[in-house]
Amino acid sequence: MNAFEYFRKKANLTQREVAESLGLDQTTVSRWECGYKMPRADRLLSIAGLYRCSVEDLLRPRDPNDS
Repeated sequence: MNAFEYFRKKANLTQREVAESLGLDQTTVSRWECGYKMPRADRLLSIAGLYRCSVEDLLRPRDPNDS
């Protein structure tokens, strides 16, 4: 589980809710979580605000044992 998925779940949000809040398609959020794509730099602050974490938290590698 990468940081985008971890913090989304911690914030009790669905991929659809995140996508709607950011004006994106749900597949975009899924691609971030699968590691196929990274969000544009100008979106990171909005994502961090939505997830109630820092941009650094989103970009820091997650420990595979964290849940």
